Amino acid sequence: MDSQDPPLRRENEKKDPEDAGDGPPPDSSSSNINDLTSDSDPEALAHVSSGPAYSVFSKRTKRWIVTMIAFSSFVSPMTANIYFPALVPIARDLGVSVSMINLTLTTYMIFQAIAPTLVGDLADAAGRRPAFLICFIIYIFANLGLALQKDFAALMVLRMVQSAGSSGTVALSFAVIADVAVSAERGKYMGIVGAGINIGPALSPVFGGLLAEYLGWPAIFWFCMIYAAVWLIPYALTVPETCRNVVGNGSFSAQSWWNMTAIDLCHARRRKSNGDSREVARTKQKLRFPNPFNTLKVAFEKDLALLLFYGTLTYLVFILIAATLSTELEAIYHYSDLQLGLCYLPYGAGCCFAAVMQGYILDGNYRRIARKIGFTIDYKRGDDLRNFPIEKARILPACPFLFAGVAAVIWYGWVLHFETHVAGPLVLVFLIGLCVTGSFSILNTLLVDLYPEAPATAVAAMNLVRCLFGAGGTAVIEHMLRAMGRGWTFTFWGLVLVVFSPILWALTKWGPAWREERRVRKLKEEEKEPAVTPPP
Repeated sequence: MDSQDPPLRRENEKKDPEDAGDGPPPDSSSSNINDLTSDSDPEALAHVSSGPAYSVFSKRTKRWIVTMIAFSSFVSPMTANIYFPALVPIARDLGVSVSMINLTLTTYMIFQAIAPTLVGDLADAAGRRPAFLICFIIYIFANLGLALQKDFAALMVLRMVQSAGSSGTVALSFAVIADVAVSAERGKYMGIVGAGINIGPALSPVFGGLLAEYLGWPAIFWFCMIYAAVWLIPYALTVPETCRNVVGNGSFSAQSWWNMTAIDLCHARRRKSNGDSREVARTKQKLRFPNPFNTLKVAFEKDLALLLFYGTLTYLVFILIAATLSTELEAIYHYSDLQLGLCYLPYGAGCCFAAVMQGYILDGNYRRIARKIGFTIDYKRGDDLRNFPIEKARILPACPFLFAGVAAVIWYGWVLHFETHVAGPLVLVFLIGLCVTGSFSILNTLLVDLYPEAPATAVAAMNLVRCLFGAGGTAVIEHMLRAMGRGWTFTFWGLVLVVFSPILWALTKWGPAWREERRVRKLKEEEKEPAVTPPP
Protein backbone atom coordinates (compact mmCIF):
# COMPACT_ATOMS: atom_id res chain seq x y z
CA MET A 1 0.00 0.00 0.00
CA ASP A 2 1.00 3.59 -0.48
CA SER A 3 1.95 4.48 3.02
CA GLN A 4 4.57 2.76 5.07
CA ASP A 5 3.30 -0.41 6.65
CA PRO A 6 1.18 0.45 9.74
CA PRO A 7 1.23 -1.77 12.83
CA LEU A 8 -2.26 -3.08 12.04
CA ARG A 9 -1.20 -4.65 8.76
CA ARG A 10 0.62 -7.69 10.05
CA GLU A 11 -2.20 -8.55 12.44
CA ASN A 12 -4.76 -8.46 9.66
CA GLU A 13 -2.58 -10.39 7.26
CA LYS A 14 -2.73 -13.29 9.65
CA LYS A 15 -6.50 -13.04 9.85
CA ASP A 16 -7.17 -12.60 6.14
CA PRO A 17 -5.35 -14.85 3.65
CA GLU A 18 -6.95 -12.98 0.73
CA ASP A 19 -5.09 -9.79 1.57
CA ALA A 20 -3.50 -9.39 -1.86
CA GLY A 21 -6.73 -9.54 -3.81
CA ASP A 22 -8.11 -6.67 -5.84
CA GLY A 23 -11.76 -7.33 -5.07
CA PRO A 24 -13.80 -6.27 -2.06
CA PRO A 25 -12.80 -7.73 1.29
CA PRO A 26 -14.60 -10.82 2.58
CA ASP A 27 -17.38 -10.37 5.10
CA SER A 28 -15.22 -11.54 7.98
CA SER A 29 -12.84 -8.64 7.48
CA SER A 30 -15.53 -6.11 8.22
CA SER A 31 -15.94 -7.50 11.71
CA ASN A 32 -12.20 -7.24 12.25
CA ILE A 33 -12.31 -3.60 11.23
CA ASN A 34 -15.30 -2.88 13.48
CA ASP A 35 -13.40 -4.39 16.39
CA LEU A 36 -10.53 -2.03 15.70
CA THR A 37 -12.41 1.21 15.16
CA SER A 38 -12.76 1.89 18.84
CA ASP A 39 -9.07 2.16 19.57
CA SER A 40 -7.29 2.58 16.25
CA ASP A 41 -6.22 5.39 14.02
CA PRO A 42 -8.70 5.82 11.15
CA GLU A 43 -5.79 6.62 8.85
CA ALA A 44 -4.20 3.30 9.70
CA LEU A 45 -7.48 1.48 9.10
CA ALA A 46 -7.68 3.12 5.69
CA HIS A 47 -4.32 1.59 4.88
CA VAL A 48 -5.08 -1.99 5.89
CA SER A 49 -5.08 -3.93 2.67
CA SER A 50 -7.84 -6.29 3.85
CA GLY A 51 -9.92 -3.30 4.88
CA PRO A 52 -11.58 -0.45 3.04
CA ALA A 53 -10.46 1.23 -0.14
CA TYR A 54 -7.49 3.59 -0.17
CA SER A 55 -9.95 6.39 -0.92
CA VAL A 56 -13.74 6.28 -0.80
CA PHE A 57 -14.15 9.35 -2.98
CA SER A 58 -15.86 8.60 -6.28
CA LYS A 59 -14.10 9.21 -9.59
CA ARG A 60 -16.30 12.23 -10.16
CA THR A 61 -15.38 13.70 -6.77
CA LYS A 62 -11.68 12.98 -7.34
CA ARG A 63 -11.80 14.76 -10.67
CA TRP A 64 -13.46 17.78 -9.08
CA ILE A 65 -10.90 17.84 -6.26
CA VAL A 66 -7.98 17.55 -8.69
CA THR A 67 -9.44 20.24 -10.97
CA MET A 68 -9.76 22.70 -8.09
CA ILE A 69 -6.29 21.83 -6.82
CA ALA A 70 -4.78 22.34 -10.28
CA PHE A 71 -6.26 25.84 -10.42
CA SER A 72 -4.93 26.59 -6.93
CA SER A 73 -1.44 25.42 -7.88
CA PHE A 74 -1.41 28.10 -10.60
CA VAL A 75 -1.39 30.85 -7.95
CA SER A 76 2.17 30.61 -6.61
CA PRO A 77 4.07 30.61 -9.95
CA MET A 78 1.64 33.16 -11.38
CA THR A 79 2.26 35.54 -8.48
CA ALA A 80 6.02 35.21 -8.77
CA ASN A 81 6.12 35.90 -12.53
CA ILE A 82 3.22 38.25 -13.30
CA TYR A 83 5.14 41.01 -11.49
CA PHE A 84 8.18 41.01 -13.81
CA PRO A 85 6.87 43.16 -16.71
CA ALA A 86 5.77 45.88 -14.28
CA LEU A 87 9.08 46.45 -12.49
CA VAL A 88 10.01 49.58 -14.47
CA PRO A 89 6.61 51.36 -14.26
CA ILE A 90 6.32 50.53 -10.54
CA ALA A 91 9.78 51.98 -9.90
CA ARG A 92 8.86 55.11 -11.86
CA ASP A 93 5.54 55.65 -10.09
CA LEU A 94 6.99 55.07 -6.60
CA GLY A 95 10.05 57.25 -7.30
CA VAL A 96 12.68 54.57 -6.60
CA SER A 97 15.29 52.78 -8.69
CA VAL A 98 14.74 49.43 -10.38
CA SER A 99 17.43 47.94 -8.14
CA MET A 100 15.29 48.94 -5.13
CA ILE A 101 12.27 47.25 -6.70
CA ASN A 102 14.44 44.16 -7.23
CA LEU A 103 14.73 43.93 -3.44
CA THR A 104 11.05 43.02 -3.40
CA LEU A 105 11.95 39.99 -5.54
CA THR A 106 14.57 38.90 -3.01
CA THR A 107 12.26 39.25 -0.01
CA TYR A 108 9.51 37.48 -1.95
CA MET A 109 11.78 34.48 -2.56
CA ILE A 110 12.84 34.35 1.10
CA PHE A 111 9.22 34.08 2.21
CA GLN A 112 8.58 31.67 -0.66
CA ALA A 113 11.11 29.37 0.98
CA ILE A 114 9.96 29.80 4.58
CA ALA A 115 6.15 29.94 4.33
CA PRO A 116 5.60 26.36 3.03
CA THR A 117 7.47 24.93 6.04
CA LEU A 118 4.69 26.34 8.23
CA VAL A 119 1.85 25.59 5.84
CA GLY A 120 3.01 22.02 5.22
CA ASP A 121 3.12 21.10 8.90
CA LEU A 122 -0.27 22.78 9.48
CA ALA A 123 -1.82 20.85 6.59
CA ASP A 124 -0.48 17.48 7.77
CA ALA A 125 -1.65 18.08 11.35
CA ALA A 126 -4.95 20.00 11.06
CA GLY A 127 -6.02 19.24 7.51
CA ARG A 128 -5.77 20.56 3.97
CA ARG A 129 -8.86 22.75 4.14
CA PRO A 130 -7.78 25.06 6.99
CA ALA A 131 -4.37 25.43 5.35
CA PHE A 132 -5.90 26.35 1.98
CA LEU A 133 -8.41 28.73 3.56
CA ILE A 134 -5.77 30.55 5.62
CA CYS A 135 -3.40 30.85 2.65
CA PHE A 136 -6.01 32.25 0.27
CA ILE A 137 -7.49 34.68 2.78
CA ILE A 138 -4.00 36.07 3.48
CA TYR A 139 -3.33 36.21 -0.27
CA ILE A 140 -6.57 38.07 -1.06
CA PHE A 141 -5.98 40.79 1.54
CA ALA A 142 -2.31 41.14 0.52
CA ASN A 143 -3.34 41.77 -3.09
CA LEU A 144 -5.96 44.28 -1.98
CA GLY A 145 -3.27 46.21 -0.12
CA LEU A 146 -0.82 45.98 -3.03
CA ALA A 147 -3.39 47.35 -5.46
CA LEU A 148 -4.08 50.35 -3.24
CA GLN A 149 -0.59 51.17 -1.86
CA LYS A 150 1.53 54.06 -3.18
CA ASP A 151 4.66 53.63 -1.05
CA PHE A 152 7.79 51.50 -1.51
CA ALA A 153 7.88 50.30 2.12
CA ALA A 154 4.26 49.15 1.85
CA LEU A 155 5.07 47.42 -1.44
CA MET A 156 7.94 45.45 0.10
CA VAL A 157 6.00 44.39 3.22
CA LEU A 158 2.86 43.44 1.30
CA ARG A 159 4.85 41.45 -1.27
CA MET A 160 6.22 39.40 1.64
CA VAL A 161 2.69 38.85 2.94
CA GLN A 162 1.56 37.95 -0.59
CA SER A 163 4.36 35.40 -0.84
CA ALA A 164 3.40 33.91 2.54
CA GLY A 165 -0.15 33.41 1.29
CA SER A 166 0.62 31.99 -2.14
CA SER A 167 3.77 29.93 -1.68
CA GLY A 168 2.27 27.08 0.33
CA THR A 169 -0.28 26.14 -2.32
CA VAL A 170 2.14 23.96 -4.30
CA ALA A 171 2.95 21.77 -1.30
CA LEU A 172 -0.74 21.54 -0.45
CA SER A 173 -1.62 20.51 -4.01
CA PHE A 174 0.82 17.60 -4.07
CA ALA A 175 -0.36 16.52 -0.61
CA VAL A 176 -3.97 16.32 -1.77
CA ILE A 177 -2.96 14.06 -4.66
CA ALA A 178 -1.19 11.76 -2.20
CA ASP A 179 -4.39 11.67 -0.13
CA VAL A 180 -6.70 10.49 -2.90
CA ALA A 181 -4.55 8.60 -5.44
CA VAL A 182 -2.70 5.30 -5.05
CA SER A 183 0.86 5.07 -6.35
CA ALA A 184 -0.19 3.18 -9.48
CA GLU A 185 -2.31 6.12 -10.73
CA ARG A 186 -0.58 8.99 -8.93
CA GLY A 187 1.51 10.00 -11.93
CA LYS A 188 -1.57 10.95 -13.95
CA TYR A 189 -2.98 13.18 -11.21
CA MET A 190 0.39 14.70 -10.40
CA GLY A 191 0.69 15.54 -14.09
CA ILE A 192 -2.59 17.47 -14.03
CA VAL A 193 -1.48 19.48 -11.00
CA GLY A 194 1.95 19.93 -12.58
CA ALA A 195 0.28 21.44 -15.64
CA GLY A 196 -1.32 24.07 -13.43
CA ILE A 197 2.02 24.81 -11.77
CA ASN A 198 3.86 25.10 -15.07
CA ILE A 199 1.30 27.29 -16.83
CA GLY A 200 2.08 30.06 -14.34
CA PRO A 201 5.60 30.95 -15.50
CA ALA A 202 4.46 30.89 -19.13
CA LEU A 203 1.22 32.87 -19.11
CA SER A 204 1.66 35.22 -16.16
CA PRO A 205 4.35 37.44 -17.79
CA VAL A 206 1.98 37.88 -20.74
CA PHE A 207 -0.92 38.74 -18.41
CA GLY A 208 1.35 41.08 -16.45
CA GLY A 209 2.53 42.85 -19.57
CA LEU A 210 -0.98 43.33 -20.95
CA LEU A 211 -2.42 44.52 -17.64
CA ALA A 212 0.46 46.90 -16.92
CA GLU A 213 0.42 48.36 -20.42
CA TYR A 214 -3.33 48.90 -20.84
CA LEU A 215 -4.73 49.19 -17.29
CA GLY A 216 -1.73 50.16 -15.17
CA TRP A 217 0.34 48.03 -12.82
CA PRO A 218 -2.22 48.03 -9.92
CA ALA A 219 -4.46 45.96 -12.22
CA ILE A 220 -2.00 43.09 -11.77
CA PHE A 221 -2.86 42.83 -8.10
CA TRP A 222 -6.60 43.33 -8.70
CA PHE A 223 -6.43 40.41 -11.13
CA CYS A 224 -4.65 38.20 -8.57
CA MET A 225 -7.19 39.10 -5.89
CA ILE A 226 -10.19 38.36 -8.12
CA TYR A 227 -8.70 35.06 -9.28
CA ALA A 228 -8.17 33.92 -5.67
CA ALA A 229 -11.66 35.00 -4.58
CA VAL A 230 -13.34 33.24 -7.49
CA TRP A 231 -11.43 30.04 -6.62
CA LEU A 232 -12.04 30.28 -2.88
CA ILE A 233 -15.86 30.38 -3.04
CA PRO A 234 -16.45 26.96 -4.72
CA TYR A 235 -13.59 25.46 -2.70
CA ALA A 236 -15.10 26.51 0.62
CA LEU A 237 -18.54 25.30 -0.47
CA THR A 238 -17.81 21.96 -2.12
CA VAL A 239 -14.26 20.54 -1.87
CA PRO A 240 -14.05 17.98 0.98
CA GLU A 241 -11.25 17.46 3.47
CA THR A 242 -8.81 14.80 2.24
CA CYS A 243 -6.04 14.74 4.88
CA ARG A 244 -5.67 11.13 6.03
CA ASN A 245 -4.80 12.22 9.56
CA VAL A 246 -8.26 13.83 9.77
CA VAL A 247 -10.69 11.77 7.66
CA GLY A 248 -8.72 8.59 6.96
CA ASN A 249 -9.68 7.38 3.49
CA GLY A 250 -12.62 9.79 3.42
CA SER A 251 -15.05 7.56 5.30
CA PHE A 252 -14.61 9.36 8.63
CA SER A 253 -16.35 12.64 9.36
CA ALA A 254 -14.25 15.58 10.42
CA GLN A 255 -15.41 17.09 13.72
CA SER A 256 -14.02 20.61 13.28
CA TRP A 257 -15.94 23.16 11.23
CA TRP A 258 -12.83 24.27 9.36
CA ASN A 259 -12.46 20.74 7.95
CA MET A 260 -16.04 20.71 6.65
CA THR A 261 -17.47 22.21 3.51
CA ALA A 262 -20.42 24.55 3.86
CA ILE A 263 -22.64 21.74 2.55
CA ASP A 264 -21.19 19.28 5.09
CA LEU A 265 -21.88 21.72 7.92
CA CYS A 266 -25.55 21.92 6.96
CA HIS A 267 -25.81 18.12 6.71
CA ALA A 268 -24.03 17.65 10.07
CA ARG A 269 -26.44 19.98 11.84
CA ARG A 270 -29.39 18.19 10.27
CA ARG A 271 -28.06 14.77 11.33
CA LYS A 272 -27.41 16.05 14.84
CA SER A 273 -30.94 17.38 15.17
CA ASN A 274 -32.28 14.00 13.98
CA GLY A 275 -30.06 12.05 16.39
CA ASP A 276 -28.23 10.43 13.47
CA SER A 277 -24.45 10.46 13.10
CA ARG A 278 -21.85 9.29 10.68
CA GLU A 279 -18.75 7.50 11.91
CA VAL A 280 -16.50 10.23 13.27
CA ALA A 281 -12.79 10.67 13.58
CA ARG A 282 -11.08 9.63 16.83
CA THR A 283 -10.43 13.18 18.05
CA LYS A 284 -11.36 16.70 17.18
CA GLN A 285 -8.56 18.37 15.25
CA LYS A 286 -7.02 21.37 16.94
CA LEU A 287 -5.43 24.28 15.14
CA ARG A 288 -1.96 24.84 16.54
CA PHE A 289 0.97 26.92 15.48
CA PRO A 290 2.85 24.81 12.94
CA ASN A 291 6.36 23.57 13.64
CA PRO A 292 8.74 24.43 10.75
CA PHE A 293 11.37 22.05 12.13
CA ASN A 294 9.25 19.09 11.02
CA THR A 295 10.19 20.09 7.49
CA LEU A 296 13.89 20.01 8.33
CA LYS A 297 13.58 16.40 9.53
CA VAL A 298 12.93 15.35 5.95
CA ALA A 299 16.37 16.61 4.91
CA PHE A 300 18.08 14.27 7.39
CA GLU A 301 16.72 11.07 5.81
CA LYS A 302 19.40 9.61 3.55
CA ASP A 303 17.28 8.91 0.48
CA LEU A 304 15.21 12.06 0.83
CA ALA A 305 18.30 14.24 1.32
CA LEU A 306 19.80 12.98 -1.95
CA LEU A 307 16.50 13.44 -3.75
CA LEU A 308 16.13 16.98 -2.39
CA PHE A 309 19.65 17.87 -3.48
CA TYR A 310 19.37 16.60 -7.04
CA GLY A 311 15.84 17.94 -7.43
CA THR A 312 17.11 21.34 -6.33
CA LEU A 313 19.90 21.28 -8.91
CA THR A 314 17.37 20.44 -11.62
CA TYR A 315 15.13 23.28 -10.49
CA LEU A 316 18.08 25.67 -10.36
CA VAL A 317 18.99 25.04 -14.00
CA PHE A 318 15.59 25.83 -15.45
CA ILE A 319 14.84 28.73 -13.08
CA LEU A 320 18.12 30.42 -14.09
CA ILE A 321 17.13 30.10 -17.73
CA ALA A 322 13.65 31.51 -17.02
CA ALA A 323 15.09 34.36 -14.94
CA THR A 324 17.55 35.46 -17.64
CA LEU A 325 15.45 34.76 -20.74
CA SER A 326 13.93 38.23 -20.98
CA THR A 327 17.16 40.14 -20.31
CA GLU A 328 19.17 38.08 -22.78
CA LEU A 329 16.56 38.29 -25.56
CA GLU A 330 16.17 42.03 -24.97
CA ALA A 331 19.92 42.53 -25.23
CA ILE A 332 20.16 40.50 -28.46
CA TYR A 333 16.87 41.27 -30.26
CA HIS A 334 15.77 44.54 -28.57
CA TYR A 335 12.20 43.37 -27.95
CA SER A 336 9.49 45.29 -26.10
CA ASP A 337 8.14 44.13 -22.74
CA LEU A 338 5.09 42.54 -24.35
CA GLN A 339 7.22 40.72 -26.94
CA LEU A 340 9.50 39.44 -24.19
CA GLY A 341 6.48 38.15 -22.29
CA LEU A 342 5.33 36.27 -25.39
CA CYS A 343 8.74 34.60 -25.62
CA TYR A 344 7.90 32.67 -22.46
CA LEU A 345 5.05 30.86 -24.19
CA PRO A 346 7.21 28.11 -25.79
CA TYR A 347 8.75 27.40 -22.38
CA GLY A 348 5.32 27.16 -20.79
CA ALA A 349 4.03 24.96 -23.61
CA GLY A 350 6.91 22.55 -23.05
CA CYS A 351 6.25 22.49 -19.30
CA CYS A 352 2.53 21.80 -19.75
CA PHE A 353 3.09 19.10 -22.36
CA ALA A 354 5.64 17.43 -20.08
CA ALA A 355 3.30 17.57 -17.08
CA VAL A 356 0.45 15.83 -18.87
CA MET A 357 2.65 13.35 -20.73
CA GLN A 358 4.71 12.38 -17.68
CA GLY A 359 1.62 11.16 -15.85
CA TYR A 360 0.89 8.50 -18.44
CA ILE A 361 4.58 7.59 -18.72
CA LEU A 362 4.97 7.16 -14.95
CA ASP A 363 1.80 5.10 -14.58
CA GLY A 364 2.73 2.96 -17.60
CA ASN A 365 6.22 2.31 -16.25
CA TYR A 366 4.76 1.43 -12.85
CA ARG A 367 2.57 -1.22 -14.50
CA ARG A 368 5.48 -2.49 -16.61
CA ILE A 369 7.74 -3.03 -13.60
CA ALA A 370 4.87 -4.61 -11.66
CA ARG A 371 4.34 -7.16 -14.43
CA LYS A 372 8.07 -7.81 -14.65
CA ILE A 373 8.45 -8.68 -10.96
CA GLY A 374 5.06 -10.40 -10.60
CA PHE A 375 3.63 -7.66 -8.40
CA THR A 376 -0.16 -7.37 -8.19
CA ILE A 377 -1.40 -3.78 -8.35
CA ASP A 378 -4.31 -3.01 -6.02
CA TYR A 379 -6.06 0.06 -7.42
CA LYS A 380 -8.68 -0.05 -4.69
CA ARG A 381 -6.65 -0.26 -1.50
CA GLY A 382 -3.21 0.84 -2.67
CA ASP A 383 0.00 -1.15 -2.88
CA ASP A 384 2.46 -2.24 -0.25
CA LEU A 385 5.55 -0.41 -1.49
CA ARG A 386 7.85 -2.43 0.77
CA ASN A 387 7.91 -5.03 -1.98
CA PHE A 388 8.00 -2.65 -4.93
CA PRO A 389 11.01 -0.70 -6.32
CA ILE A 390 9.24 2.65 -6.48
CA GLU A 391 12.58 4.46 -6.88
CA LYS A 392 13.29 2.60 -10.11
CA ALA A 393 9.72 3.05 -11.34
CA ARG A 394 10.02 6.82 -11.06
CA ILE A 395 13.68 7.48 -11.87
CA LEU A 396 14.01 5.34 -15.03
CA PRO A 397 11.50 7.46 -17.03
CA ALA A 398 13.19 10.65 -15.79
CA CYS A 399 16.66 9.76 -17.10
CA PRO A 400 16.00 10.13 -20.88
CA PHE A 401 14.22 13.44 -20.26
CA LEU A 402 17.04 14.63 -18.03
CA PHE A 403 19.91 13.98 -20.43
CA ALA A 404 17.97 15.35 -23.40
CA GLY A 405 17.36 18.44 -21.26
CA VAL A 406 21.08 18.74 -20.49
CA ALA A 407 21.86 18.74 -24.21
CA ALA A 408 19.19 21.41 -24.79
CA VAL A 409 20.61 23.61 -21.99
CA ILE A 410 24.14 23.49 -23.43
CA TRP A 411 22.88 24.08 -26.96
CA TYR A 412 20.75 27.00 -25.71
CA GLY A 413 23.82 28.72 -24.25
CA TRP A 414 25.74 28.55 -27.50
CA VAL A 415 22.76 29.63 -29.63
CA LEU A 416 22.56 32.76 -27.46
CA HIS A 417 26.32 33.18 -27.70
CA PHE A 418 26.27 33.24 -31.51
CA GLU A 419 23.06 35.35 -31.55
CA THR A 420 21.23 33.22 -34.10
CA HIS A 421 17.68 33.74 -35.33
CA VAL A 422 15.20 33.97 -32.44
CA ALA A 423 13.62 30.67 -33.48
CA GLY A 424 16.71 28.89 -32.15
CA PRO A 425 16.44 29.89 -28.46
CA LEU A 426 12.64 29.64 -28.53
CA VAL A 427 12.71 26.04 -29.77
CA LEU A 428 15.33 25.19 -27.15
CA VAL A 429 13.41 26.74 -24.26
CA PHE A 430 10.47 24.58 -25.33
CA LEU A 431 12.73 21.51 -25.08
CA ILE A 432 14.10 22.70 -21.72
CA GLY A 433 10.55 23.12 -20.40
CA LEU A 434 9.66 19.68 -21.73
CA CYS A 435 12.72 17.80 -20.47
CA VAL A 436 14.31 19.60 -17.51
CA THR A 437 11.10 20.80 -15.89
CA GLY A 438 9.50 17.44 -16.65
CA SER A 439 12.34 15.66 -14.84
CA PHE A 440 11.89 17.89 -11.81
CA SER A 441 8.17 17.07 -11.69
CA ILE A 442 8.94 13.33 -11.77
CA LEU A 443 11.33 13.73 -8.83
CA ASN A 444 8.57 15.55 -6.93
CA THR A 445 6.27 12.58 -7.53
CA LEU A 446 8.91 10.25 -6.09
CA LEU A 447 9.28 12.53 -3.06
CA VAL A 448 5.57 12.16 -2.27
CA ASP A 449 5.83 8.38 -2.72
CA LEU A 450 8.73 8.14 -0.28
CA TYR A 451 7.13 10.23 2.49
CA PRO A 452 3.40 9.42 2.35
CA GLU A 453 2.76 10.02 6.06
CA ALA A 454 3.34 13.79 5.64
CA PRO A 455 3.43 14.65 1.91
CA ALA A 456 2.83 18.38 2.41
CA THR A 457 5.83 18.55 4.75
CA ALA A 458 8.00 16.66 2.25
CA VAL A 459 7.13 18.97 -0.64
CA ALA A 460 7.64 21.96 1.67
CA ALA A 461 11.16 20.67 2.35
CA MET A 462 11.84 20.59 -1.39
CA ASN A 463 10.42 24.08 -1.68
CA LEU A 464 12.62 25.38 1.14
CA VAL A 465 15.83 24.01 -0.35
CA ARG A 466 15.09 24.91 -3.97
CA CYS A 467 14.02 28.48 -3.18
CA LEU A 468 17.10 29.14 -1.07
CA PHE A 469 19.33 27.77 -3.83
CA GLY A 470 17.28 29.68 -6.39
CA ALA A 471 17.78 32.95 -4.52
CA GLY A 472 21.54 32.34 -4.45
CA GLY A 473 21.63 31.27 -8.09
CA THR A 474 19.75 34.29 -9.37
CA ALA A 475 22.12 36.51 -7.39
CA VAL A 476 25.20 35.16 -9.19
CA ILE A 477 23.92 34.30 -12.68
CA GLU A 478 24.43 37.81 -14.08
CA HIS A 479 28.02 37.82 -12.83
CA MET A 480 28.59 34.40 -14.44
CA LEU A 481 27.18 35.59 -17.76
CA ARG A 482 29.47 38.60 -17.78
CA ALA A 483 32.57 36.66 -16.69
CA MET A 484 32.11 33.39 -18.63
CA GLY A 485 29.83 34.36 -21.50
CA ARG A 486 26.48 32.82 -22.39
CA GLY A 487 27.81 29.63 -23.93
CA TRP A 488 30.11 28.54 -21.11
CA THR A 489 27.70 29.64 -18.37
CA PHE A 490 24.91 27.34 -19.52
CA THR A 491 27.40 24.61 -20.43
CA PHE A 492 28.56 24.74 -16.80
CA TRP A 493 25.04 24.32 -15.44
CA GLY A 494 24.26 21.50 -17.83
CA LEU A 495 27.41 19.63 -16.77
CA VAL A 496 26.48 20.13 -13.10
CA LEU A 497 23.47 17.90 -13.69
CA VAL A 498 25.66 15.31 -15.41
CA VAL A 499 28.32 15.29 -12.67
CA PHE A 500 25.77 14.69 -9.91
CA SER A 501 23.57 12.26 -11.87
CA PRO A 502 25.06 9.20 -10.05
CA ILE A 503 22.78 10.27 -7.19
CA LEU A 504 19.89 8.84 -9.19
CA TRP A 505 21.71 5.50 -9.55
CA ALA A 506 22.40 5.47 -5.79
CA LEU A 507 18.70 6.01 -5.09
CA THR A 508 17.65 3.07 -7.26
CA LYS A 509 20.31 0.81 -5.69
CA TRP A 510 20.15 1.68 -1.98
CA GLY A 511 16.89 3.63 -1.78
CA PRO A 512 14.63 0.62 -1.00
CA ALA A 513 16.88 -0.41 1.93
CA TRP A 514 16.91 3.15 3.31
CA ARG A 515 13.14 3.33 2.94
CA GLU A 516 12.67 0.06 4.85
CA GLU A 517 15.06 1.27 7.54
CA ARG A 518 12.94 4.39 8.00
CA ARG A 519 9.72 2.35 8.13
CA VAL A 520 11.07 0.04 10.84
CA ARG A 521 12.35 2.99 12.86
CA LYS A 522 8.95 4.70 12.72
CA LEU A 523 7.21 1.49 13.80
CA LYS A 524 9.45 1.30 16.85
CA GLU A 525 8.74 4.94 17.66
CA GLU A 526 4.99 4.33 17.39
CA GLU A 527 5.21 1.31 19.71
CA LYS A 528 6.84 3.49 22.36
CA GLU A 529 4.08 6.12 22.17
CA PRO A 530 1.20 5.76 24.67
CA ALA A 531 -2.10 4.58 23.25
CA VAL A 532 -4.64 7.27 22.36
CA THR A 533 -7.93 7.01 24.28
CA PRO A 534 -10.84 7.08 21.84
CA PRO A 535 -13.61 9.64 22.27
CA PRO A 536 -16.81 8.54 23.98
